[in-house]
Amino acid sequence: MDEYPKAIGRRSFITGLAGATAATAMAAVSVGAAKAAEGSYADPKTSSLPKSDMKLQLERAALVVIDPQIDFLSPKGGAWSILGESVTEHKTVANLTRLFKASKQAAITVAISPHYYYPHDHRWKFAAPIEILQHKLGVFDRPSPLSLEGFAGSGADFMPEFKQYIDDGKTIICSPHKLYSPQVNDVALQLRKQRVDQIILAGMIANLCVESHLREFLEQGFEIAVVRDAIAGPKIPDGDGYHSALVNFRFIANGLWTTEETVKKLGTA
Repeated sequence: MDEYPKAIGRRSFITGLAGATAATAMAAVSVGAAKAAEGSYADPKTSSLPKSDMKLQLERAALVVIDPQIDFLSPKGGAWSILGESVTEHKTVANLTRLFKASKQAAITVAISPHYYYPHDHRWKFAAPIEILQHKLGVFDRPSPLSLEGFAGSGADFMPEFKQYIDDGKTIICSPHKLYSPQVNDVALQLRKQRVDQIILAGMIANLCVESHLREFLEQGFEIAVVRDAIAGPKIPDGDGYHSALVNFRFIANGLWTTEETVKKLGTA
């Protein structure tokens, strides 16, 4: 941690962030309500883009869930102050639960791309703003890549709602990605070994890990549908991460589906 430029300690940083969040809470709620009323997340009434024609084929498909962990998705998590509004607004946890259940019932491959930080990750010599923020908040911290000491119930652990699906002995829990994309973990390898080339993509965070996974998978020749209400993003004075990602999803994803549409395509509605 000492390698990162910092003018304040962890305690005062979190206190300051909480204070800033509280100071803007009413404004954020008002903005969120206004956006919901205006339908700013809805697709445009008139689009210049061709309509997607992705057709899900179960024998080729997998559900990939990014960072389904407490630190991102629970009020107890370290990043809730910047993610909680979006997670709540989109009912992300409930929708991810539906996706897990439907995917298991459809007997398709399910893979998790998790995020973990070990002590050596805190000794990086340089970092970008969101990396610095995550390290200061202590999200996804584990004592060692070889130990699960303190893992259960920690911010790095999976949400309790998902445990029955992730811990069934069939779900592929991949090695961790460290920044945003799956370039440094084994998700693509694991999917190829299952002869998967269609991906239903969901999880966290919309404009960071989800978009980065989408771009990398597309470059590797996968066909991808993003589940738009089974993701969420940060809402801070710097911008609405969910909205920025949604624009790009419209341009580059092979499909942009709701949870309801996805469950029906899986044949389990």
